[in-house]
Amino acid sequence: MNQKGGVGKTTTTINLAAALARAGHPTLVIDLDPQAHATLGLGIDGKATRSIYDLIHDPADAFGAACEVSAGLWAIASHTDLAATETELASAVDRLERLKRVIAQFAGKVEYVLIDCPPSLGLLTLNALAAADEVLIPMQAHFLALQGVGKLLETVNLLATGSPPINPKLRVAGVVLCMHDAGSTHTREVVADLDAFFEGARGSTAAWSEAVVFRPAIRRNIKLAESPSFGKTIFEYAPTASGADDYRALAEAFTARHAAPARAEVPVVVTRMPVEPSLGGAPA
Repeated sequence: MNQKGGVGKTTTTINLAAALARAGHPTLVIDLDPQAHATLGLGIDGKATRSIYDLIHDPADAFGAACEVSAGLWAIASHTDLAATETELASAVDRLERLKRVIAQFAGKVEYVLIDCPPSLGLLTLNALAAADEVLIPMQAHFLALQGVGKLLETVNLLATGSPPINPKLRVAGVVLCMHDAGSTHTREVVADLDAFFEGARGSTAAWSEAVVFRPAIRRNIKLAESPSFGKTIFEYAPTASGADDYRALAEAFTARHAAPARAEVPVVVTRMPVEPSLGGAPA
């Protein structure tokens, strides 16, 4: 849900995935955005024989369609044809189950699946939410970047607790702060508000009752902006840059949350852009 673009959604997807893979956790990236920015950023544009568009219509041999990006890291490419899916599957009874069938074929082959979602709450994003365990929210710690987080949380809660629920296991993992400037008073105030909101939800039945603001934040780093133009993750393009250090540390913090208790299923993570935290509008 990218109502406010350019705050780190695809950057987080590909570099967190790369950091997980480098730490010994086999990881799959699914580019579910017709803009195909994750496909470009991972350097697999034009290399895939079948895209996620093809697999949504026919999931046979999904593992064979995944491109190996590096050791332990695979990706399923996107294509502009994916934009037609909303119309093509509008009347299909199983329209929300298509991505889940693709991901099921990777059980036992990868530990994590990260989905880079499109900038809207349409059929593609709903497929991701129906298949996912957790929602990860990359955002910049500015007031305008907060707009819409409340609506995002309402959406997740509706899918998890509706009648009937579409995905009762769906939770909000938390927020990743991107392009972060810790020296700004405004930034510190926004982060403090987020911390307080999540802390206030502890023990509730809300889908974000265990959500956190992940530390460390991802500092502003020009190398993170440059690396996609070379089809490389930050670890290949500038392994000594602060961006590489930050995503490596984020992967450690992220995996620590899953270490105990161990999960039997493959964690599937949706990365979505925030859309508002007039957080008072979100259900308790």
